[in-house]
Amino acid sequence: MAATPPKRMAAWKMAVRLPTLTAALTPVIVGSAAAYHDDAFALGPALGALLGAMALQVGANFANDVFDFERGADTSERLGPPRATQLGLLTPTQMKLGMWTAFAAAMICGVYLTAVAGWAVVAIGLASIAGAIIYTGGPWPIGYHALGDLFTFVFFGLVAVMGTYFVQAGEVTGFALLAALPVACTVTCILVVNNLRDIPTDRKAGKTTLGVVMGDRATRWWYGALLAGAWAAMAAGIFAGAPFAAAALLVGVPLGVVLYRPIVQGAAGRALNPILKSTARYHLVLGILWAAALVIG
Repeated sequence: MAATPPKRMAAWKMAVRLPTLTAALTPVIVGSAAAYHDDAFALGPALGALLGAMALQVGANFANDVFDFERGADTSERLGPPRATQLGLLTPTQMKLGMWTAFAAAMICGVYLTAVAGWAVVAIGLASIAGAIIYTGGPWPIGYHALGDLFTFVFFGLVAVMGTYFVQAGEVTGFALLAALPVACTVTCILVVNNLRDIPTDRKAGKTTLGVVMGDRATRWWYGALLAGAWAAMAAGIFAGAPFAAAALLVGVPLGVVLYRPIVQGAAGRALNPILKSTARYHLVLGILWAAALVIG
């Protein structure tokens, strides 16, 4: 029996995974703040980058939902939030149609941004879409070969922030790279918690994440190293034209220490789900603090 419209809408809302959209919002906020710092802020391109980033994130969520299901990584033993395809709420065909629709929306934003900033935007956009698909899809999914952390760091951190800066400033600077580093570190922390939680089930499914390769203990330290990397980049900003980063750190570091404590103390399995949500919130909060420092500085 076909799902009723209200149930179908609820299934699509589940598949969109609204809490993850902060991972698309944060780099646009920081990239725009860096552009403002360099007297290059432009509202139209900033909004275009935001809408495009949101569409890419939704498309990536749909891709992960359907491809993880088809590869057998999502089963009844799944510890994370439920997935629409795995629960049978949406068919793989429906999810793939949703994925391509989201990517088409991102491409529409890309057309506008290309008109504003040039053909480099095409390369960035196509690479981002291709990366979102081959993360869990295709013959050699990078998320199944311990490259997920690197992909996330580069595309959802560096590329997202510097791309936002580029469509406004028309160039990429060393300062834009510095602005991107805290975002890249903390967005990767979100994946690290996810992988830490799923080490046992991923091993069983043959999904080789970096967490599976490193093991439980090292993955917990890797999370802390990424937090420290974010703070170090912000500290460098104090000497690179953003002195108010010191105030951002005074707030951000204690919040991060509180967030890290249960990971060090051995939280595991479903107990990591609230920490996953808190990490996503921390990514946004630290991004806002960092952006404010860039704007004030």
